[in-house]
Amino acid sequence: MVRVAPSTKKQRSSKQLIQLTAVASVVLMAIVSVWLFASSLASRTETTKTRASLLKGMREGAGATPAKASQDGHTVLNVSATQMIQTGRPYLLYGTAWKADETAALVSQALHAGFRFIDTACQPKHYNEAGVGEGWNDAASKLGLQRSDIFLQTKFTSINGQDPNNIPYDKTAPLEEQVKQSFQKSLENLRTDYIDSLVLHSPLKTMDDTLRVWKVFESFVSDGKVRQLGISNMYNYRDLRTLYQKATIKPAVLQNRFHDQTKYDVKLREICNAYGIKYQSFWTLTAPSNRKAMGSSTWKAMAEEKGLTPQTLMYAYMMSLGHTPLDGSKSVTHMKEDIDLVTRFQNQEQLLSDAEIDTLSGILGIH
Repeated sequence: MVRVAPSTKKQRSSKQLIQLTAVASVVLMAIVSVWLFASSLASRTETTKTRASLLKGMREGAGATPAKASQDGHTVLNVSATQMIQTGRPYLLYGTAWKADETAALVSQALHAGFRFIDTACQPKHYNEAGVGEGWNDAASKLGLQRSDIFLQTKFTSINGQDPNNIPYDKTAPLEEQVKQSFQKSLENLRTDYIDSLVLHSPLKTMDDTLRVWKVFESFVSDGKVRQLGISNMYNYRDLRTLYQKATIKPAVLQNRFHDQTKYDVKLREICNAYGIKYQSFWTLTAPSNRKAMGSSTWKAMAEEKGLTPQTLMYAYMMSLGHTPLDGSKSVTHMKEDIDLVTRFQNQEQLLSDAEIDTLSGILGIH
């Protein structure tokens, strides 16, 4: 019988211990790896949930990204006028001219669709200003909107632009008093204690009278009753320069017809860009020259490529130039289409390249 030396037994025992230790280490490392992987996966899941929660909060109004909810294949813009102004991104202004007894219902429908900027005037001849007040209040109560969520723009219209049988102020009063009475009537009609934007509907016969009105406008701003001032139907660029130079509170808005008869206000729009004046367009869809352009095959093809209608492509063209079109649609379907467009701009989508803008300008005949 051969006996193993004690030293050899010790060597084998030591070798087995080392092997067991190595196996244990491998098993432990495997367990640790599995644990780290599971922890990482859980962390990623939690991070995803957190990001989703933050994004949801932003879309509910906490951040700059507008909320969108599906509604009949369209989006609902859930962001206030104040937020849109702060982002500096394009939007549409809902126009209320010539809507008469339908005004309240249409304004309410526009706000439900997502419009937050409303244009009107203290001019019963073409506007139902009281209907605007009723409409926005009705929508605000149902949607949970505050006054600051909505931008109200109205106008002072001089006697020459009024129906002589329905002037909303004393036509025998001095001009300054007429402006004050009209403004007070607008506050009552619109059911508000301040106006976001007050616009002179048209220059008066002389620049002196225009400046008299403007001085009263400026007093409303000083009193905290108006946030900004503007002028409409001013087609002489020299007059706009004069008003800007002589005004203490500079015009923030120029609202004009956008069509070929005024050569699309090329010079005026250049001045607006230079002075930081927001150009608002009306007749944007209805002017004959614009309707002809929108009917061209190139225009229609580009609209289809962008997922737009020819009409919303016209709005996109104006908004891409930094302008604000008035949108007077009475169709809920068209309102939703238009808000789809605004949402795309608010989400910082670049709809048109410089080359595409040049193409559309060429179709319109703008050089």
